[in-house]
Amino acid sequence: MRVETWNGSSVAVCETEGPLLVTPDDINDFLSLALETNVDWLALPVGRLSEDFFRLSIRLAGETAQKFVNYRVGLAIIGDIASHIAASDALADYVRESNRGRAVWFAPDLSALRERLEAGKGAR
Repeated sequence: MRVETWNGSSVAVCETEGPLLVTPDDINDFLSLALETNVDWLALPVGRLSEDFFRLSIRLAGETAQKFVNYRVGLAIIGDIASHIAASDALADYVRESNRGRAVWFAPDLSALRERLEAGKGAR
């Protein structure tokens, strides 16, 4: 993991390889990474998420988002989720609404996240 700062927002960028977020208990491991480094955002590659994260009925995405909101840490899911969105109208709506807010974002790559933060849309 490395920490970068874009427009005054510090971002912990997780490596593509490593433990997966599979259960609600795993949320704390990822949140701890952000809290230990005292960052504003955690950028988590899509490959570090279990398939269940994208099944909203399982509630893993919602529980993850809520925990990050409670601790005032932004969560950016980085990577291509087009196939997941194509398979679920509910997920498409969730992603669209999340990206309108300031707590959980879905970005295709780190450049898109950096641009959004540099545009000042990510002040926490």
